Amino acid sequence: MEDERVFSAGRSGGVPAARGRGLGTSGRSEPSSGDGVVKQERALRTRRALIKAAAEEFDRHGYDATSLSRISAVAGLSIGAVTFHFPSKAQLADAVQEEGRSVTLAALSRLTTDATPPLCLVIDLTLELARLMEKEPSVRSAIRLARERPNVEAWSDVWLPTVRGLLDRAYADGQLRTDALPADVTLLVEHLTSGAEAYLRRRMGADPAFESAVAQLKRVWYLALVGVSADETVMPGRPRPRAESGREQPAGFRPDPTIEGEPVG
Repeated sequence: MEDERVFSAGRSGGVPAARGRGLGTSGRSEPSSGDGVVKQERALRTRRALIKAAAEEFDRHGYDATSLSRISAVAGLSIGAVTFHFPSKAQLADAVQEEGRSVTLAALSRLTTDATPPLCLVIDLTLELARLMEKEPSVRSAIRLARERPNVEAWSDVWLPTVRGLLDRAYADGQLRTDALPADVTLLVEHLTSGAEAYLRRRMGADPAFESAVAQLKRVWYLALVGVSADETVMPGRPRPRAESGREQPAGFRPDPTIEGEPVG
């Protein structure tokens, strides 16, 4: 084969100069910086595809019933590609949960920058959480994986501190009734979001015409804010609010005598 190297003119025995880009003095191809960028982008695309496929499978089938081979098939990638990026199922599940948390934190960041009254922000936040649960497999998967894997951070730990902080502000601003303590309203928010997730898991895939969890949650919030009883005779005695440091018992508060606890002095 013809030697494609050329020598410097007028210099016998000169050092051969490489012809063409990317060839060293030995004639071997040397990687360019562009090649490295392409490989990095391809690796990132592969990683994103695996996390997406894993989120869908963990959401549908749970942690124990999902295998790496199934995820590789759904992603359309070899099992070798899977284990190159995620050597174990646990590591892939960690990445899915981190994705769900990141999506949730981004939504929190967008909402809490608004100059909206704190109680309204809490309501908007819960509606956004319901929307994320409805639209984002990574969020639903993060919720399910936190339940099914031991010693893993719960998805609610991402947003509950923000909710509690907003409710503390709402209480201080007089947006909440004196006996609607922030800890109790935070508990209400937890129940509402858990109920939205349970509703979605029951309906998704079974009823194509199911009502949006966001629309349903709006109605429930309306009832929580305005109350449901027009007859005070059916109202149960109020349970004693949980004691919180720095907060006084509401004036004139009377606990339900049928509920265990020490009487208020």
